[in-house]
Amino acid sequence: MPKTKQYINDHKDRFISELIELLKIPSISADTAYKNDILKTADAVKIALEKAGCDMVEICETPGYPIVYGEKITDSNLPTILVYGHYDVQPADPIDLWDSPPFEPIIKKTDIHPEGAIFARGACDDKGQMYMHVKALELMTKTDQLPCNVKFMIEGEEEVGSNSLVWFVKRNQKKLSNDVILISDTGMISNTQPSITTGLRGLSYVEVVVTGPNRDLHSGLYGGAVANPINILTKMIASLHDENNHITIPGFYDRVEELSLDERAEMAKAPFSLNDYQNALDIAEVYGEKGYTTNERNSIRPTLDVNGIWGGYTGEGAKTVIASKAYAKISMRLVPNQDWEEITELFTKHFKSIAPKSVTVKVTPHHGGQGYVTPTDNIGYKAANKAYTETFGVQAIPQRSGGSIPIVALFEEELKSKTILMGFGLDSDAIHSPNEHFGIFNYLKGIETIPLFYKYFTEMNS
Repeated sequence: MPKTKQYINDHKDRFISELIELLKIPSISADTAYKNDILKTADAVKIALEKAGCDMVEICETPGYPIVYGEKITDSNLPTILVYGHYDVQPADPIDLWDSPPFEPIIKKTDIHPEGAIFARGACDDKGQMYMHVKALELMTKTDQLPCNVKFMIEGEEEVGSNSLVWFVKRNQKKLSNDVILISDTGMISNTQPSITTGLRGLSYVEVVVTGPNRDLHSGLYGGAVANPINILTKMIASLHDENNHITIPGFYDRVEELSLDERAEMAKAPFSLNDYQNALDIAEVYGEKGYTTNERNSIRPTLDVNGIWGGYTGEGAKTVIASKAYAKISMRLVPNQDWEEITELFTKHFKSIAPKSVTVKVTPHHGGQGYVTPTDNIGYKAANKAYTETFGVQAIPQRSGGSIPIVALFEEELKSKTILMGFGLDSDAIHSPNEHFGIFNYLKGIETIPLFYKYFTEMNS
């Protein structure tokens, strides 16, 4: 371990500057205007893997954006760890809420990150966490500490559903064969209390369009006589929850796993301050499904949220108009056993059924994925816990996450291996939001901890 800490200390400024350069590239997969930036980022990741010590790196073409694949095979008799990450990022909107430009990274100190944090889109999700693995490989190869084989699969479409990765995995099972999959695209409880994510929610994401008259109408001449699609849409959305914030779609909860009281009691042992949670978000009280705690609502319970809604005139000043169309984007976070395609079908059928005859409704599915739960008694989890314990001084706490990584369930189905989720981000890092950031402490701690996972996973498999 002294070699590891010394190497990080000697090279930390370079590690930080390299990440900053990567964060300057606006690799936004949701917007085709950034296609060249996506390809530029893939090239940068390829070069970084080559410099870190991979013997073979290639940019693999797909129907969409490319996948960067790299490997360093030391001995076919040793275990193989497959590292997954993504180089694409979320759109930076709304730009005016950023304190600094999203693709001009800066380091600022905060109360949670007194040693500084890098503020930029993708800093935590997932460029910063993905790049920890690249630097961990460099550390292991340069200090002769790589105990096993390693493969990298870094994609460019995670933020838009990973469709090309599904295509790639199904066609490259032999190339991707492994003993465990390692991902850092999640978080931990705090910088003093690590945690290992043992569950992810699934996802169903749809866009809806409500159409009324065949053109925009004067709100004085037609108001009150013709259905207003915006009014109708908001009423339809409001009806999707009852007074207990229970989702009203028939059949929505049929496959929901109900955790036992003992399991819920174990979850409740994780450190959590409701007051700190509310203060961090500047809210007077929490909100959600009746009968469940905040940590249960955002991890073991399914949800339905409007992610965007628009229609009519939204420019400066006034325009008295009844819009012909109203739009909304809606995401449903799902728990294990809920099938995202089935939920999408249930939503579509129900949403169309509650529309009045004065409008028509179109539902377009965008993407989705299954939930995932990993057991805590497998070698991968034990190796991760041992690694965290050594670097943080306390054991990691198993914790289910409210987020989704849809590809994880497919990995197990196609590659027949478990996934270990070793996240180093914090809830306060504002992923998907303005002012996203990633702590310098967290970045360097990840580079320190990841090699220990390799070490202990190899030892436990010997």
